[in-house]
Amino acid sequence: MNKNKIIKIRLNAKLYPKEAIVGAAYVFIDRVYVFLDAPKPDVIDVYLEGKSGLSAKGTEKLRGEFQNELLNYVHRINLAKFNKKIREYIVERALYSSVEKEGQLSEAVFDDPLGIAVPWEEKYGKK
Repeated sequence: MNKNKIIKIRLNAKLYPKEAIVGAAYVFIDRVYVFLDAPKPDVIDVYLEGKSGLSAKGTEKLRGEFQNELLNYVHRINLAKFNKKIREYIVERALYSSVEKEGQLSEAVFDDPLGIAVPWEEKYGKK
């Protein structure tokens, strides 16, 4: 790592889940090299090294963009936790509805004019 182009951001792992840090870092991998380190159990250091030369102004802009993206991912994770039960209910209801209608749809949707779905024993008898 070249010291003059490196941005170091120290994060509290209790405030920023690892999933959020990795997600935010992934957004930047086209512009920077990302290094993660955990010097202490509740601390995560993020090092961003520009792939091309960064000015001092560009470095601070990149730091701010990373921190905004990090907040975006923390917010997404919190929303996902908050909406988990609703999503589970919707999926459960959709699956239940499809099973409930299966008897009505099986003849129309699973029309089998060639008899492919007929078990071997029914088609040719037991031998």
